[in-house]
Amino acid sequence: MKIVVAHNRYREAQPSGENTIVDAEIAQLTAAGVEVLPFLRSSDEIASMSRPAKALLPISPIYAPRAQRELGRLLAEHQPDVLHLHNPYPLLSPWVVRTAHQYGVPVVQTVHNYRQVCSSGLYFRDGAICQDCRGRALGVPAVVHRCYRGSRAQSALMATTLAVHRGTWRSVDRFIALTTSIAEHLRDYGIPEQRIVVKPNAIPDPGAPAPLGTGFLFLGRLSPEKGLDLLLDAWRRHPEGALGPLRVAGDGELRPLVEAAAAERADVTFLGPLGRDGVHAALAASAVVLATSTWHDVLPTVIIEALAAGRPVLGTALGGIPFLVGADTPEPAGWVVPPDPAALAAALPAAAAEAASRAPAARARYERTFHPDVVTRRLLDIYADTARTAESGRRSAQ
Repeated sequence: MKIVVAHNRYREAQPSGENTIVDAEIAQLTAAGVEVLPFLRSSDEIASMSRPAKALLPISPIYAPRAQRELGRLLAEHQPDVLHLHNPYPLLSPWVVRTAHQYGVPVVQTVHNYRQVCSSGLYFRDGAICQDCRGRALGVPAVVHRCYRGSRAQSALMATTLAVHRGTWRSVDRFIALTTSIAEHLRDYGIPEQRIVVKPNAIPDPGAPAPLGTGFLFLGRLSPEKGLDLLLDAWRRHPEGALGPLRVAGDGELRPLVEAAAAERADVTFLGPLGRDGVHAALAASAVVLATSTWHDVLPTVIIEALAAGRPVLGTALGGIPFLVGADTPEPAGWVVPPDPAALAAALPAAAAEAASRAPAARARYERTFHPDVVTRRLLDIYADTARTAESGRRSAQ
């Protein structure tokens, strides 16, 4: 098969699980014998753009002319089977869906967030879940609350983009929902069931798990929606040292909160931002990984990393977390609790005590559901079915 993978990379200064997943997926597809044609842009390009190009940036989420010209040339030259879209903002624009269809190429999109409806993509505002723009023709609340990049003007542009491209999104041939929660979001948006498939991401197999370490690991972006304040509130409800060590790795606006906790208690350690080797070492040193998001987190990659390392996960019952942990399966790979400090505090001792018994289930869930071999086969089937359906539709129209 010949597949165009289209993605606007997030800035390198902003750690992005989505960038990591796209890179890994390209490598997995290439290893499976697929001819991958990357059509990638990066938000890092913006800083070096000419003044005229920067002047056109405000309209690029709606229509990015340069991207459409370049994509058109790529499609005409290579005639791919499918275009696989990830993030189109801001330099590609959802218009790439229309361009692909213009050249007779069906489109698959992996839905990584809620940006069909929500200007920020998070369904999260002012420290709480927010779905004020659901069901609206125009997301006026997003403009009022400056939901996109803290700017009323940019929020107005994004809300307009979402309104303009409602028909564009509904023309996508197949949506890949990373979890059952995202599938529900798409159905609520009006996407027919037959155009939605559930396929999670994969990460490379790190090999046989190391023996369980001790204590807990929080690994991720240190921002409000990741629930760091929820975690620290729950942690402080236990005497110092009662739960073993808490290690926190990552960076972000709540870094001072972690540094203060580490200065206050000897059982809290701040590891700072980590590279791949550091992540593997932190996982090996720990017994349980924490995913305490207070928003409908779509598919936190750290959970898949934990399962691959044979570490059970204690998470909140929001978004894709219950799906990832297998909360409704006979042998769950962890525990989920409401996003409440008391509930999390009550679950911490049980997780510490039961970590060894749930570690085998964690690794088994990774091997069954998130291993590259499993996920890549599923993705190839999706491509093949999408291409067949599109070809059948063309023949019927003739």
